[in-house]
Amino acid sequence: MAYQLEKETAISAVMKAAKLCQQVRKDIPPALEKQDKSPVTVADFGSQAIICKVLKEVFPDTPIVGEEDSKELRQETSQDTIKKITTYVQEIIPSAKVDQVLDWIDYGNVSHRFWTLDPIDGTKGFLRQDQYAVALALIEDREVKLGILGCPALTLDNGDTGFIFVAVKGEGSYKMSLSGGDITKLQVVSNDDISRFRFVESVEANHGDQIQQNAIAKKVGITTDSVRVDSQAKYGIVAAGEAALYLRLPSPKYPNYRENIWDHAAGAIVVEEAGGKVTDMYGKPLDFATASKMNDNRGVVVSNGLIHDSVIQALNN
Repeated sequence: MAYQLEKETAISAVMKAAKLCQQVRKDIPPALEKQDKSPVTVADFGSQAIICKVLKEVFPDTPIVGEEDSKELRQETSQDTIKKITTYVQEIIPSAKVDQVLDWIDYGNVSHRFWTLDPIDGTKGFLRQDQYAVALALIEDREVKLGILGCPALTLDNGDTGFIFVAVKGEGSYKMSLSGGDITKLQVVSNDDISRFRFVESVEANHGDQIQQNAIAKKVGITTDSVRVDSQAKYGIVAAGEAALYLRLPSPKYPNYRENIWDHAAGAIVVEEAGGKVTDMYGKPLDFATASKMNDNRGVVVSNGLIHDSVIQALNN
């Protein structure tokens, strides 16, 4: 099996980070405020520190392109915050020191082989006690080779809550409970399963064009209202066969916005290896290998594959 060591290491790292996130959620601290005004908590930094530390020990020469950096944390005014982050990290890695945690957070650039990480995708959902994901992907020779999605708050139709989704290029997509148990192979939904022939989109209106997204869904035969979910958990829902479509079209408020690679890389391979398809709104493959932003792509279309061409046609007519 390809990428076995990478897969085992990544699963271990994401599970440790998910455990930290669950602990922080029990007593959510005040959110910090980044320059872009989006909320970020000690869980983002703690999650990134743990994952980077675990990966660096096994793959010291593979860079990690993560969402967060420690620049603001290193300022004198942030000392209380970094101490709090370190305390949470120490619950998972008892020997962790403040300087080590800061160094673990900062690690890497885009290259021919690199990891890309969103330590908490869907921070607003995390703060609302709703959906979020820990998303990690390995990109090599311009392809996503491995994707891990930790979704601690996700409840699927079987009633269980808390999953990790795992996909290796060419080897299928799987889910398992964060609490352990059987590993289940994933398969996207067919067009005939009416109860699951639905579509998901972001909770935040500014993350897409909800009016156009709903119009496109109706054009391809989805008649129910959208299910609005934070984070890359939406990819997990499609891969698990509980929705046929996820649309993230450019917001009219931010016409020049380009998507970050860490917001989609892990989820994309999880869906594709379950039999689905992921492109931009023009049908172009998503470019995860050139820069931290997908500068040559516009929007994201995620489907069960069967309706993908119809969606692209509807978008461009």
